[in-house]
Amino acid sequence: MKKIIIFLLCTGGLHAQSFDTKKLDSLFNTLNVNLQAMGGISISSEGVEVYKKYIGYADLDQDKKNNPQTKHRIGSITKTFTATVIMQLVAEAKLSLDTRLNQFFPRIPNSEKITIEDLLRHRSGIYNITNEEDIMSWIVHPQTRNNMLDRFVKNESDFEPDTKTQYSNTNYILLSYIAEDFDTKPFSEILEERIINPLKLERTHFGQEIDSNKNEALSYFKENGGWELADLETHLSGPMGAGAMVSTPRELCVFYDGLFAGGLVSKSSLEKMKTIKENMGMGMTQFVFKGLEVYGHDGGIDGFQSFTLHIPERNTSFALTFNGMEGPLLPVVIAALEIYLKNDPEFQSSSTVQLSSGGLDVYLGTYSGETFPAKVVFTKEGNELIAQATGQPAFKLIAVDKGIFRYDSMGISFSFNLTDDTMLLDFGGKKHTLNKE
Repeated sequence: MKKIIIFLLCTGGLHAQSFDTKKLDSLFNTLNVNLQAMGGISISSEGVEVYKKYIGYADLDQDKKNNPQTKHRIGSITKTFTATVIMQLVAEAKLSLDTRLNQFFPRIPNSEKITIEDLLRHRSGIYNITNEEDIMSWIVHPQTRNNMLDRFVKNESDFEPDTKTQYSNTNYILLSYIAEDFDTKPFSEILEERIINPLKLERTHFGQEIDSNKNEALSYFKENGGWELADLETHLSGPMGAGAMVSTPRELCVFYDGLFAGGLVSKSSLEKMKTIKENMGMGMTQFVFKGLEVYGHDGGIDGFQSFTLHIPERNTSFALTFNGMEGPLLPVVIAALEIYLKNDPEFQSSSTVQLSSGGLDVYLGTYSGETFPAKVVFTKEGNELIAQATGQPAFKLIAVDKGIFRYDSMGISFSFNLTDDTMLLDFGGKKHTLNKE
């Protein structure tokens, strides 16, 4: 954990009285009491903050707690800001999505084939600079553009442009350099003029060295049952438009609300950003939760973990930023979404097949398979079957037929074959056969 974690996915709104705030409080209080997380969450509906919660410390030694004004490094959520800037430049006809990279950086391998859209969608084939073995020896020091370009050039392409999607922070570092060339000013100032000032964001900016006296959170990792201060800090001149920003949960919600409301890019530009190609849009990804399309991005840098998402059909945004987290953030995001949407009348569902507690015993156990990256453990709670994948939260299943169960929130189905002790998992259109251990 001491190593640097670099740059690390309308029918009307629900209002504050529509969801269980006490249960959300309980979720984050439990994380706090058990020393599992330190940070905060903000939820907005129709542009209005309807929930916030902050736990743990921004600076343990000085007894400074996280609060709504505490700034956290947000890692790769920066990419949504960078993509927004690029789409603004496209709208201004300063460049196009078809513009080739060799117009700016001809030394980059395959630059004559790589387009702006390839960079935005991680389809360039350019080597991901954060995979360099010696990254920790230089990422903590100031980096010039020439320093970084020399590193990009020495690495060969991983694949031919636009033949597949493969995440590379290098793409967004280059996009921030391109923005600087057009606006003839530092990327930090571009962000201020194009996004931060128009949205009146006061705690969001291109990051500097962390100063807890300015209500900026330090990063911590869990060791020996307690929090230890991270001993490495990325100099943000390296990640640039791939992961250099700091913000607060509330202001990240304001940013995503503004982006999806059309305050930063046109409707057609937003649709292009939202268009998914091999699981990747432009500066955002997408998943489906309870049948709702959810757009957003996660971030991880130096132990900080963050996630911002927007649900267009509910005009709702979530933002979570943490400076200490035991394990991955995604299970907390899913748990918060579950609580928030639980009382939505469109998603009230129950089993169509009633089973006794004893009748569930034949499904209990652990299942695994070569094509699925996690084990799935099935337990029971009364007459309900519970599933839990490795590193993920447990969730209750709905019985829809004999031996067939669903988790509607994420569109996952489980079909058991008791004859040969197998289970067919259908998730996102992909089917995986798992065997009972």
